[in-house]
Amino acid sequence: MTTLPTVAVSMGDPYGIGPEVLAAALARPAVRRLATWLIFGDRSVLEKAARTRGLRFPKSIEVLGGELAQRGFRFGRPPPGSGGHAIAYLEAAVAAVKDGRAGGLCTAPVHKELMARAGFAYPGHTDYLRDAFGVRRVVMMLAGSKLRVALATVHVPLAEVPRRLSVSGLVETLTILDRGLRENFRVRRPRIAVTGVNPHAGENGLLGSEEKEIIAPALARTRRKGILGLGPFPADSLFARQLRTGEFDAILAMSHDQGLGPLKAVEFERAVNVTLGLPRPRTSPDHGVAFDIAGRGIADPTSMIEALRLAAQLSGRQ
Repeated sequence: MTTLPTVAVSMGDPYGIGPEVLAAALARPAVRRLATWLIFGDRSVLEKAARTRGLRFPKSIEVLGGELAQRGFRFGRPPPGSGGHAIAYLEAAVAAVKDGRAGGLCTAPVHKELMARAGFAYPGHTDYLRDAFGVRRVVMMLAGSKLRVALATVHVPLAEVPRRLSVSGLVETLTILDRGLRENFRVRRPRIAVTGVNPHAGENGLLGSEEKEIIAPALARTRRKGILGLGPFPADSLFARQLRTGEFDAILAMSHDQGLGPLKAVEFERAVNVTLGLPRPRTSPDHGVAFDIAGRGIADPTSMIEALRLAAQLSGRQ
């Protein structure tokens, strides 16, 4: 008899659509059967979110965490200081993975500004998880049915991107990406396409020098390690090429919007955020808290379903 993996799930911002899409996902028997789900959040909020869709939150699923004061609670209307709830759920879920109660982690959407106001010292989940698990570097990758896109830099201002790139950093990122594709996605010999930073990948230095001075040397170094990194390619045509040919197993983009803009245009609400380089798998949906539609029972749970499914799948391989 196969033992189900246990996956810790942080509920995310209680005032956003996280509780709704999580409740909608777990209302499906096929999703419930994938793993033993350990939810860190607020059962009363999950039950309230389920009711907006005419559902009941399953009594069989364990929910850990204190309940919010329900008086005046309204989805989409986070009061001052509410970012602390999402921080507490995340920290508790990570602790469950670290102490062995769970083999993987799935995180529902959070509001970065509210968390920062509550004292969270990171720009998002990814950097926090790097430090929480004590690793040097992690790689953010969004995986859909047609595209897998990883990022060399994540939540940094565009003007900072060239200064954040280095040969050694890209080598490390490509090494983590290559290993993640092999171990998590069963790709025997990954082919990784790498974008340039500048228009037309710099036009041999005419439009920028990062391609010649940083990216090309990093690719040469990784190829000597047996990692098949190819490029740098102009970003304006690479994504269309991949969608037509499927010749690469992943694309490494140099900045957040350069990579995720094309991916979300094609895979929005189906792609899953995967953090590579951690000792245990972590996934999340590819969307935010959507306060504008929270509580209306209309949020699409597809990405949450896919995130839970992938978390269970990867946790079962540990």
